[in-house]
Amino acid sequence: MSFPFLSPEWIDAAREIRAEYRDRVPEPEIPMRANVVVREMPFGQNELRGYVDTSDGSIMLEIGELDDPELTVALDYATAQALFVTQDMGKLMEAFMGGKILVTGDVSKILTLSPPTDPEQIALANEIAARVSAITADEPQ
Repeated sequence: MSFPFLSPEWIDAAREIRAEYRDRVPEPEIPMRANVVVREMPFGQNELRGYVDTSDGSIMLEIGELDDPELTVALDYATAQALFVTQDMGKLMEAFMGGKILVTGDVSKILTLSPPTDPEQIALANEIAARVSAITADEPQ
C-alpha cells in the first residue's frame, strides 16, 4: 500500500521500515542534529517540521523540532521528496543551486555526508530506498 509522501500514514510506514533496518544500518560517521522544514505541503498545513538526529549513533528522523540543532534545512515538498524518496542527486543539486534548499547553521555537517562505498552497504541502501519508494504514492491525494 502506498501513501502521499509525508502524510501521517506515510510517516507511520516509514517508521516501520526504519525499525526493521535499525540493526543493519551502520552508525553515522559524523553526528548531526538538524531541523528540517518542508514548505509548500500539498495537503494539511503549509509546512511540516521534522528533525534528523544521529548523535546517539543511530539515525533518528522524526516529526517535531530539536531545541538546539546544529543546522536547519528548509526546502519545498518536491525537493524533500527528491531527497528522502527518489534520492535524485541531480534534482537536489539543481534545487540547491536554485535556492530551493536553504541551510542555516553548521553547513559543514551536510558537506561531510557521503554515500556508502562498501558493496554490502550500497545494496542495503538500495533495498531501503526501494522499500521507501514502494510506500510512496505517485501523487499527493
